[in-house]
Amino acid sequence: RKGGGTEVRSDQADYRAILLAHCPPSARRDLYLTLVQPGETHHSQPHAAGVVEHVIVAQGRALVGPETTSYELEPGDYIRYPGDQPHIFRALEKDTMAIFVTEHH
Repeated sequence: RKGGGTEVRSDQADYRAILLAHCPPSARRDLYLTLVQPGETHHSQPHAAGVVEHVIVAQGRALVGPETTSYELEPGDYIRYPGDQPHIFRALEKDTMAIFVTEHH
């Protein structure tokens, strides 16, 4: 949830960086910005074995994660889940925006 993670502060400015997830050395990551409106649920079929999806909700609210255990996320919330199983994304508010990182091993 928002506020979790390892925080790093700067001595030079009012700047805080929060590490949400390390990237394994052998991984490749694709980055997506999604803009979604309420309505139908987006169902994603499983990706290749070992794929991990990372999602940060930037605006609005969404139901996100594996079909069997999805979570309601608000702005600033982060989730990571296996992308090699069926998963969903459903906007719960108008103009929901999220950042997706698909990690391939």
